[in-house]
Amino acid sequence: MLAIADPADLDGGPRTNRSATTRMCAVTRQVRPIGELIRFVVAPSGEVIADLKRRLPGRGLWISASHAAVAEAVRRHQFSRGFKREVRASASLADETGQALVRSAIEALAMVAKAGQVVAGFAKVEEALLRRQATALLHAADGAADGIRKLDAIVRKTAADSGETRDIPVITVLASAELDLALGRSNVIHAALLAGPASGTFLSRSQILVRYRDGGRRQDS
Repeated sequence: MLAIADPADLDGGPRTNRSATTRMCAVTRQVRPIGELIRFVVAPSGEVIADLKRRLPGRGLWISASHAAVAEAVRRHQFSRGFKREVRASASLADETGQALVRSAIEALAMVAKAGQVVAGFAKVEEALLRRQATALLHAADGAADGIRKLDAIVRKTAADSGETRDIPVITVLASAELDLALGRSNVIHAALLAGPASGTFLSRSQILVRYRDGGRRQDS
């Protein structure tokens, strides 16, 4: 049974809560790091929207970064209970939030490309892996298995040869068309991130997208 949110569940707005590192999910009642949650606010129109960057004004309600949790919040009218007033939460809010997370990941990857911190194409990716310049490996979610298998094998081999205990992250959250959009080129199947702050932003956004699609389970990649 879904618990009724307490007014204390609402934050005081981004200006007064910048130092917060954990929040309680209004659905599960579990306290979790804010990186594992999504903040929702009420737009001037009365519509509930996801505040993925946690910057929108007004008080916010936090929900676990999970499609199922957001859908449950809508189904049980958790947003009206949490905000203590009548608000409109679209029946498709969970899907819309997932789409927003995809757009956020594409935007971050585009910034990586603008900063010159990504290479694309099998040969360039292979070279970056062999030179140990890559900090993460990207495959299109709809990419062919053969190329994925070959590059993944290089990741494992270079890690073993260098004595590293953990492979670099392998990310498959975006389809080829979405990689094309982010990188401004066509038919992107494989890419590699290079070191830099923009790469870190993309990694964090891709991880929350994986979490959202996977039901909120913690990811290692």
